[in-house]
Amino acid sequence: MAAKQVDGVGVNGRNHNPTPKRRGSLKVFLSYSPGAGKTLAMVKAGNQEHKAGKRVLVGSVQQQNSREILTLLENIEFLPPGASSRGADNQEIFDLDRALAIKPDIILLDDLAYVNPPGCRHKKRYQDVEELLRAGMDVYTTLNVQQLESLTDMVPFTDGFPETRRIPDNVLDNADFVELVDIEPKELLSRYPNGEYDEKILTHLREIALRITASQLSRIAARLRIQGNREESEVKDHILVCLSAAASNRKVIRTAARMAEVFHARFTALYVETSESNELAWKDKTELRDNLRLAEQLGAQIATVYGEDVPAQIAEYARTGHVSKIVLGRSPAKKRGFSKGNVVDKLIALAPHVETYIIPYPEASVRKRLFLYLKAPRLSLADAGKTAAVLIVSTLIGFWFHRMGYREANIITVYIVGILLLATMTQGRIYSAAASVLSVLVFDFFFTDPRYSFRAYDSNYLVTFFLMLGASFLTSTLTMRVKQQARQAAQKAYRTEALLETSRKLQQAQDAPAIIEETARQLVKLLDRTVIFYTAEDGRLSQPRMFTGQEPPESMVMFTDENERAVADWVYKNNKRAGATTDTFSGARCMYLAVRGGETVFAVVAVVLDEGQPIEVFEKSLMIAMLGECGLALEKTRLNEQQQEISLQIQQEQLRANLLRGISHDLRTPLTSISGNAGILIGNSQVLNEEQKRSLYTDIYDDSIWLIHLVENLLSITRIENGTLNLNFQGELIEDVIAEALQHVSKKKEEHRIQVDLEDELLMARMDSRLIVQVLINLIDNAVKYTQDGSLIRISAKREEQMIRLQVADDGPGIPDGAKARLFDMFYTAEIKRGDSRRGLGLGLSLCKSIIHAHDGMIGVQDNWPKGSVFYFTLPAAEVSVYE
Repeated sequence: MAAKQVDGVGVNGRNHNPTPKRRGSLKVFLSYSPGAGKTLAMVKAGNQEHKAGKRVLVGSVQQQNSREILTLLENIEFLPPGASSRGADNQEIFDLDRALAIKPDIILLDDLAYVNPPGCRHKKRYQDVEELLRAGMDVYTTLNVQQLESLTDMVPFTDGFPETRRIPDNVLDNADFVELVDIEPKELLSRYPNGEYDEKILTHLREIALRITASQLSRIAARLRIQGNREESEVKDHILVCLSAAASNRKVIRTAARMAEVFHARFTALYVETSESNELAWKDKTELRDNLRLAEQLGAQIATVYGEDVPAQIAEYARTGHVSKIVLGRSPAKKRGFSKGNVVDKLIALAPHVETYIIPYPEASVRKRLFLYLKAPRLSLADAGKTAAVLIVSTLIGFWFHRMGYREANIITVYIVGILLLATMTQGRIYSAAASVLSVLVFDFFFTDPRYSFRAYDSNYLVTFFLMLGASFLTSTLTMRVKQQARQAAQKAYRTEALLETSRKLQQAQDAPAIIEETARQLVKLLDRTVIFYTAEDGRLSQPRMFTGQEPPESMVMFTDENERAVADWVYKNNKRAGATTDTFSGARCMYLAVRGGETVFAVVAVVLDEGQPIEVFEKSLMIAMLGECGLALEKTRLNEQQQEISLQIQQEQLRANLLRGISHDLRTPLTSISGNAGILIGNSQVLNEEQKRSLYTDIYDDSIWLIHLVENLLSITRIENGTLNLNFQGELIEDVIAEALQHVSKKKEEHRIQVDLEDELLMARMDSRLIVQVLINLIDNAVKYTQDGSLIRISAKREEQMIRLQVADDGPGIPDGAKARLFDMFYTAEIKRGDSRRGLGLGLSLCKSIIHAHDGMIGVQDNWPKGSVFYFTLPAAEVSVYE
């Protein structure tokens, strides 16, 4: 066996876990046929890594009856199988959860395209591998080239690989290492003489495998160029594939995917929804969903547009999306008669500058197409009654016209008008078609000679019957088409309005809970289904919040039980969709999607699927768009919160710096004075006389009082800012509050003249008296400190409507106009000369402002005439209570 190593480049995949971790690397052992030795090569590589000291775990390895493989695996740890030891093909079931719990360095997992049995988390093994890689484990696996999805139509013999045993091409494209296990076809045939392949087929498969390997080398080189030069990573081509509900559309999708890989182009899959889309049979809707899923697996971006003119919609999207190549399928049947051309011809005419690639496929039989056209809707007794009523009324009007002597053409017009009305009143073509035939028969029976029989004497009546039938079919068909277009246009307007309304409401939402609630209500409005939201909080999902437009049934608990919660947790950790209609946890009752912004998952949304009924294509695209808007809004909210936290931290740091800067001067000065005076008293107590001692004691006392006021101001401001200060509001006499404040003012007040002037001795205000006393102390102390000896300090109070206005006025030097606006800011000190030469922290007035605002009052400063300043504040007035 000749083996060729293809050097790979480690590519870090996206990590969707809430906690970032290293993504494991994927090494694929690729060959062109079973029996080439992929499993042996994988086991040998694992054995070498085991000898190098790494922990290697055997997850699932086929051909364990091979003596050579068993010898290599003797000393390597095996993963115990899952609950069911073997699947339908007698292969051991891989236990994904146990592998994640063991978390080895490398895990050997044979057959990348293996289909897991029912009950497993994922439908296919490659999805297990992706979860292992996201968990940080390296994976060695094997793959045959026939199992690539895009090569399904190119491989000449695939009986050994059913359609379910396929993997998306991007799984191999994203592999970090690919090792081609090559062998000559003759040697392979000599090993397995009774095999299903002949030498010609094997040679062709080998050529494909070599081409895939060369493409992988080219892709690696492109990654290196992108890493070296970011500008070269820009994609120049854009390939558009058109989706349909036909099974043959898969060939078109695979062809477009191969083209996108060769041209390194953007890949978009477009579906044009028409008025007939909702009338597709269940089988056709299933085919359409399978085609959409195939396009997603092959790396296409799904887009949906709406319109009756399919070629015009494709051409318009190609123009706005800067599409360079369009890939679509066409039946080889030629145009017949006076046909205006099919979709392909019209598209080429509408988009002549875009390269159009036509992939032929067999035409559906005439019988099948006729069945699809004439497929009857569900019968309705109401519509049948309307049909009978219209025919009866038209016939009665016809009798009246016949008695009045009107010509038969007028009676025919009555029936045509009746059919026209019937087309607007009923659902489906069957009723209009039946009415058209019945109206001809009724007209023949009642209004042609001989009357009351289905015979006609005049041969011209035969032409009349055909014209009447044709006119009836034509008018009913046109009316039904207009009705369908109007209904679909209304649905499209409703859906578009829902998306625009969602965007508008999310912009108005103030916080994350409001964003979640608005998004959920819009989803309920769009889907008419129950929606469940799990919000991410502290690295885990919160309790579910359920939103429904109808009365929730009693069995709603089943949608939020432990099993459903486990699916939501998995989606949150892996940032992947799961649940009903997906390949992961397909047995769940809801479909789960992650609401993400960037790489962060903010929430998980669950959509309850009634009886497994999937969501329509257009509604699903709008739902994903809404969740994208929700993710962006949540990310914006998180960034705003982080910015506010940063701003708050900056303000706190500034506050801390200002406080430390103020303390470094204003605390050091009085403390130095206190310690110095105390040292003089201790060392020279015998020398100093009583007057000198009293002076030193006074200085120590004044400095200590100043420090006490400073500390009280700091503590009060801290309590007010933190909201921990409890206010005790009571009615207090203003006279008593002023008197108490004067008792605690600095002793230097004796050097000034203090006058109290009250409008009424019984003035009362609603206040917390201890805080208002502190306000008055700060204001009076400022007047004492900043005015000359002998100045007049006047304290006054008067009533102004429902408030009490208190003022502390002085006749000092006054305050500059530029300083008045900032005088009450924290740590602001105006350039005013103080009597005691102390600078101050600038906390007193800031504290006064906080206290007065807590009392719902106002505080300010103004000039005193002819000189000086007036500090004033207001408090809510209180009345004197009289009890008898």
